Amino acid sequence: MQIEGGCYCGAVRYEAQGEPMMKAQCHCRECQYIAGGSPNVFMAMPVAGFRYTKGAPKGFTRTDLARPVTREFCPDCGTHMVTRPQRPGMIIVKVGSMDDPGQYGKPDMAIYTIDKQAFHHIDEGMPTFERLPGPPKT
Repeated sequence: MQIEGGCYCGAVRYEAQGEPMMKAQCHCRECQYIAGGSPNVFMAMPVAGFRYTKGAPKGFTRTDLARPVTREFCPDCGTHMVTRPQRPGMIIVKVGSMDDPGQYGKPDMAIYTIDKQAFHHIDEGMPTFERLPGPPKT
């Protein structure tokens, strides 16, 4: 799969290639700040297939969290495009920044539902996790 996207004003552009590693909606409190109160809808892609093709983002990492992520934004319009987690090999692409959000399809799971708000919607039957899904049980 190849996706292209960028910020609202067009100053920063990216492309990502590879098979999605995860498609989810995140209800964590940090994502609620970024998404304006809603869950954050994202697709994890292989970092090896990701590159900026125009401009450069500004990064922000909280210093008060035990395992902070780095969120990358357009320095001009503020659009949040990607998150770099501490997990190596993956980059989190924000669906709203994709040129064709229809490529996403739909989320496969809801994560960090421990922080879910009463007005958040999770489709019936979708797997949910209070935090992150763990390794399969054997």
